Amino acid sequence: MSEIDLPSEREASGIVPNYIRADGEIRAGFVRSGKRSGLAQAFERGGLRLRCPNMAQGCEAVLINTAGGIAGGDRARYAFAVGEHAQVTLTTQAAEKVYRTLGPTSQAEIALSVAASARMEWMPQETILYDGARFSRKLEADLASDAALLVVESVVFGRLAKGETVTSGLFKDRWRIRRQSRLVFAEETHVSGNIARTLDRTAAGGGARMIACLLYVAQDAESHLESARSALAGATAQWGASAWNGLLLIRILSPSPERVRSAMVPLLAALRGCDAPRVWK
Repeated sequence: MSEIDLPSEREASGIVPNYIRADGEIRAGFVRSGKRSGLAQAFERGGLRLRCPNMAQGCEAVLINTAGGIAGGDRARYAFAVGEHAQVTLTTQAAEKVYRTLGPTSQAEIALSVAASARMEWMPQETILYDGARFSRKLEADLASDAALLVVESVVFGRLAKGETVTSGLFKDRWRIRRQSRLVFAEETHVSGNIARTLDRTAAGGGARMIACLLYVAQDAESHLESARSALAGATAQWGASAWNGLLLIRILSPSPERVRSAMVPLLAALRGCDAPRVWK
């Protein structure tokens, strides 16, 4: 079968009308009341929903995409604020699928705000990029001086169970983390075209098909470096961990998503003092 050329994004705009593209949004605020943290206010639009199941302790908020995935040209916006002394974990009901597109790029924008003595964990399950998918994600966070933020993001390139590889597509990821409005961490990822071929390069991925990045921003972040390395000591995936200036950064990659997941479970337990979110299991 000959390769099919996809139309450009400008050409595709006439193929897929704007009015059938999803444009969803969630905005929510969390506060501490007594010994418990909980949802104070929320706004939902489009196919995105937020649910907070009853938990014995802590507050776990689950994001749901009722569309079942992200199609070309779809847009998702999230804004979450955690009030003073509150502790909140934000995760997703399932892995997010980004489908093949005729051209338009799908977009996700995440804005996080963490007040004094508060803790936020942004821990969505993995994003799965189908062959031909185009996805751009932006994450921005602003923390108080003594706040803590744990960010966990992971990407699977291709439906590996079906033997799919990503021979065309786009993945862009932009992180900006600020403490008291001062930039403390910035990162840009941009890979396009034959992504599988790029990931096969030794310096780029060494054959990886899943990549995970964990960033912990806290006053005591550096003190967790050795415990993180100990938790990863038996991992069969490749990994690296470093810490500096109140930041702990860990990267994990492997041709096997199962190996990455297996490495993340004890790591998160070591850093959080408890198991991964219930919906991960």
